[in-house]
This record gives sequence, C-alpha cells and structure tokens, in this order.
Amino acid sequence: MELTEPTLSINREGSNSDITEVTDGKEATVIENTQNDCGKRKNDEPEESEGRRRGKRRRGAGGKKVRPGERYIPPPQKRNPTVSFNEEHFNETTYYFENGLRKVRPYYHDFKTYCKGRWIGKTLMEVFKSEFRAESMEYYQRAAEEGRIRLNDTPVKDLSIVLRNNDHMRNTVHRHEPPVVGRPLEILADNGEILVVDKPASIPVHPCGRFRHNTVIFILGKEQGISELHTVHRLDRLTSGVLLFARNLETSKRLDQLVRDRQLVKEYVCRVEGEFPEGEITCEEPILVVSFKIGLCRVDPKGKESRTVFERLHFDGQTSVVRCLPLTGRTHQIRVHLQYLGFPILNDPIYGSYAWGPLRGKGGLVSRTNEELLQALVEEHELLDTAENAAGEVEGVKTKSDCTDEEASATNELSSTSVGDDVDSTAPTCSTIEKNGTSNEDPVKDSETEATVSSKKASNSELDHLCSECKLVRADPTEKELVMYLHALRYKGPDFEYSTRLPDWAKEDWKETC
Repeated sequence: MELTEPTLSINREGSNSDITEVTDGKEATVIENTQNDCGKRKNDEPEESEGRRRGKRRRGAGGKKVRPGERYIPPPQKRNPTVSFNEEHFNETTYYFENGLRKVRPYYHDFKTYCKGRWIGKTLMEVFKSEFRAESMEYYQRAAEEGRIRLNDTPVKDLSIVLRNNDHMRNTVHRHEPPVVGRPLEILADNGEILVVDKPASIPVHPCGRFRHNTVIFILGKEQGISELHTVHRLDRLTSGVLLFARNLETSKRLDQLVRDRQLVKEYVCRVEGEFPEGEITCEEPILVVSFKIGLCRVDPKGKESRTVFERLHFDGQTSVVRCLPLTGRTHQIRVHLQYLGFPILNDPIYGSYAWGPLRGKGGLVSRTNEELLQALVEEHELLDTAENAAGEVEGVKTKSDCTDEEASATNELSSTSVGDDVDSTAPTCSTIEKNGTSNEDPVKDSETEATVSSKKASNSELDHLCSECKLVRADPTEKELVMYLHALRYKGPDFEYSTRLPDWAKEDWKETC
C-alpha cells in the first residue's frame, strides 16, 4: 500500500472542523476554535476541571457526540512545521557498501495519510483495488490480518470498512530502497549559516518516493550528525554538483529572497549529443509542466517564460561540453531547452528519448498527445512506481512542483521556508520516469562502523514473509542508469560563491566507456 509519508494533507470535503493539519509520526498539538458557541464570555461560564476540558476535545471534529453504532473518527491534528528528521528517524536502519554502491538494509516503515475526497464512501478494499495496485489484494488481506493496516490507530481486520472524512490510515510495510553511488558526500563549506555539499549523481536531496535513507538529508544526519537543515534549492536525483542548505530560519529567508529576486547566479555544465554551435546561444522558449505527478515538462506557448544562455566549451567529434546559465527558474529548464535546440544531454533518460518522436522533441515537435507521450515514456522505461508518484502528490497541499516559482514554500519536513529549485527540480524529485542505477566508481573502503559492514544477502532479521521485494533478486543498476551528464558547477550570490571541481565527463580528454 503506497500511502504517503509524512502525512501532509487533510481532505476538507464535508468537514466542519476548525482543526487544520496533521502529524509527521510524532504527537502534535491539536488546535481548536475556542469561540463560545453560546455567545457567552468565557469568564461567565463555570470553571471546569482540566480533565473535563480535555474530554470535550476528544469528542471529534466540531465537538459532535458519536451516535450509537457510529465509528469514532478523531479530529485531524495540526502539524508542527518546525519538526525535522532526528535521531529516531536516522536510526531506523543502517547502510552497507557493495560494488561501489551505497545500500540500505531493509526496514519496517509506516506510511500514513488522511482520507482523500475521492475515497469517502468507498471501502478500503475498493481503494486498494483502484489506487494501490503495487501489491495483490491477497497481500492486503494478509497484512490486515496481521495488524499492519490501521485506521485511526486501530488495526483493521475487515477491509470492507467504509472510509469517512478525516479517517487517518497507517500502513506498515517492509521497505527496500534502491542503491545509490557509494561516493561520500563532500562538504564544500559550512560557516554556521550556509552548508554547501557536492551532491553525487543518483542521490535525491530529501526523502521522496522509494528513497528515504539514501538521500542527502539522511546521509548528512546519519554520518555527519547534521540535521534541521532548510532547503534553498534542489537538484534532480541524477544531477550532481553544488547544493546549498540554510542552517537557520533567518538565513533561509535571506537566501529565499535571493532566489525570488533572481540574484543567485547559477552555472551548470553538461555534455550533449552532436556539435553544439559556437558562440553564445540563448533559448527563450516557454516551458509548460505536462505532468506534476511524474515531473515532465515541454516547450509550449502556454508555458512560463524561460531563458537559458548556452556556450560551447569544446567538441570531441561526437559530443559537446556546454556551459549553461539559466536566467529563469523552471523545472528541468536546461534539459528541456537543450532538447528543443536538438542537442539533448548525452544520457538524459527522459528528454533524449525517442518516445517524443523521430526528432525527440527538437523544435518543440512532438508526434504524440501529452497522454500518449506519458504512456510511451512509461513503457520505454518499464517504471511507474505508484509509491514514488504518491510521495509528492498529496491532495489538498501544494508540492514544490505544484507551486509557482514565486510561491514555492514549505511542503516538506526540512524547513518551513524552503524554495523549489530553479532549474533541475521536480517535486517529488524521485517521481520521474528515470531508472535507478549505479556507478562504476571504486568500492568504498570498509569501516569499523556498522553502517559500512558489507553483506551480500539480507540476514533473517531483514526478511519479511509478506514482502514481495524480499523474494526478488535485483541486479545492481549500471552507471548509465545512475549518472546524467549535468552538473551544478557554481552558485554565486552578492556576497558568496561556491563551486566544485569539473566532473571527469566534462573534461576534454574524457572518453565514453561502454
């Protein structure tokens, strides 16, 4: 069952409750409207004991009593926006390294969500059949029998129960995460206000979809003891390079304003197919989001104003290394503009695909409707993981990709003031149709810590009799599936500048290996 985590939404249809949001796995304070319905001043009413007042709050949304035979539904809880990932989350499992990859030992995890509007009046069985098809109905029946499916914290044995507004569902699953490259995260700068890392390709910035511990946020927390970070911008999972975090709310707001005012200069490098023209090339084609659910964009007259400046650095007879300066901040801006110009990034699994047609989207020419294009990409990559897609598609709350560039804000657990990235962000970052892959880097050296103990097979404690993933043997992904030749080389503000080394694939003497 692919319920989202942490819970970010409450369906409002048919609800009179003045209580607004949700929890992230911890208890949160419930906020109620304290207005006296009778019109009396609070001081005119007799004093009540604390116990009686608390008892009233537990009656449910709107203070209505539960009728005989009705199922009690607790009022939704308000989420504390300052809650961040902590040691409790980091200690859920450990890493091990194998064949140059960082891998996560399987672990149990609760996915949680409030009832969505379209689910009201349907049975749990119907919802599973229509929306959570990653597992068989037999699996869900057995999971319910073992108490892994809970409704309002009560185990559900009968999936014919009818869902109602504000129902809170929890599904305990045995979770397996895809591997990522094993290269350590390099901290480029940390002055107490801004933390800058060189993000390897293949690692998402924050938890989304199938990724949780194999993310920058969790790696920093587990290995460096760094937490409570505020996201300033994001990079696609397959993109590498400079990644900024704010250490505190004040710095986050300041950097946020720089992004909004476009005072943050960004420089990227990429390797594209063919001989890119010499000189400075500017692309100003508008970009439209085709699907927020899987993070897909295209050039379209109805899209947002976009502008990218390109400059060829060198050409090796088959491919070109290009310098990219995005002057606006649209999702996948660099990748979409290069596709439009006819020079897609050499190993871009989406915008270099023939699913777009014979010209692969050059000049904005696409031989399919948006729906046909989405289906073709899904079929080509044989991947549309429902759990990944749902991670950022929580009804009633905007994800960063749903927000405009000006209004993107706190929709994740990291910060109350994070801004969706300009060029390479999608939300969820992991919900694209890009395959999980690996790197041919040298294996990480063994360490004495538990997190680096290599194990080729899961121990008995890591196996679950209901888990379908435990029954599979997956081949490690390849470098081509893990690394895209797009790198954030430099980020520069009015009083700072951070940059990384040039990646090997961007150097003149680089040769592509099979």
